Amino acid sequence: MTPEINLKTPEIRANPYPTYARLRKESPVVLVKHPLFGKSYYLTRYNDIVSSFTDSRLANDRRNIEGDKDPLDRWWVPSLLRAFKNNMLATDAPDHRRLRDLVHKAFTPRRVEEMKQAVEKIVGELLDAAQKKQTVDLLADFALPLPLTVISEMMGVPEEDRLTFHRQMGGFLDNLSSPVGFLLQTPNAFNMLRFFRKLIRLRQTDPRDDLLTALVLAEEQGDRLSEDELVSMIFLLLLAGHETTVNLIGNGTLALLQHPEQLQKLRENPELIGSAVEELLRYGNPVDQPSPRFAREDIHLEGHVIPRGSTVMLLLASANRDESVFENPDTLDITRKPNRHVAFGMGVHYCLGAPLARLEGTIALQHLVRRFPQMKLAVPEQQLRWRGSIGLRGLKALPLRLS
Repeated sequence: MTPEINLKTPEIRANPYPTYARLRKESPVVLVKHPLFGKSYYLTRYNDIVSSFTDSRLANDRRNIEGDKDPLDRWWVPSLLRAFKNNMLATDAPDHRRLRDLVHKAFTPRRVEEMKQAVEKIVGELLDAAQKKQTVDLLADFALPLPLTVISEMMGVPEEDRLTFHRQMGGFLDNLSSPVGFLLQTPNAFNMLRFFRKLIRLRQTDPRDDLLTALVLAEEQGDRLSEDELVSMIFLLLLAGHETTVNLIGNGTLALLQHPEQLQKLRENPELIGSAVEELLRYGNPVDQPSPRFAREDIHLEGHVIPRGSTVMLLLASANRDESVFENPDTLDITRKPNRHVAFGMGVHYCLGAPLARLEGTIALQHLVRRFPQMKLAVPEQQLRWRGSIGLRGLKALPLRLS
């Protein structure tokens, strides 16, 4: 019998790692009630999760399970979520390759490296503004504006629309915990859908040198993206292009403040910033779990049977603390090598924006640590609150005194 557990309690959201450690030991396959997909099988061990990324018995698109009903087709699911089925995270070959090929050129390491100067300029301006305040919310004043500005400029989102869009998306993601939450977010989802369609029409009539124009005009073997595919791609790129980096910077800063000896080591050895960012990705887990997989057939795993058609979720945050792979996994070590974390996933669905996230996280943390040697939490740690999103792991706010 596969055990069942509720991973959405405030206590577990605040610190899921003791629970994950127990599950890895006692219940490597655990049933969790997912708000969208019902009872889902969560994998908790590193090796099982890594294998799942390339397991042909698992599909990313539920429509590839013959005779299976898609829960996203329920009447109470907002149309934006139904359109989201067409994104490249929720597709299998050959559709996945077609969609990924349309955007991968914008995120190559070379193209991202060309953005370094722009990122450093934005970081400098944001920290100049932060320095004038006694206390800051690192998320609202720094960790959010940086990636939101970068991805919005890449996508061609007008400046006056950016914060409104972020608030809409944040409210949407934080309320994906029940059908009631979905229904309450219907107006928000409708507004986002209308916003995305407005962007598409804008770039159809007024093309610019940006990624959105490239997507609108793109042709791949004589085929263009449908409007649903465009909406889904915009949603995915804007979401993944800033929400996860916000969490990398926020969770990473908190982890360094919780481990002052590691923070001091980074200040004294700035050349460690590369390995520090990798460790903060492993330790802080900006993405708790990626998009779901679906069993094409009965799968026998760790003494359990995952029935055909079942939803399978991969707990990346558990894999990144697996004691069978990482020595002292609950210890932050900015010199950790090797560091085979799975924060960006693996295989063909490896995060397309990983080079950009690394660049932004590296520059942001490097400048923050160097510029404010006296920074500390402005509230007791127990007052910090974590967001309710079931897929992303991030704080609601991170109040700091910078001097």
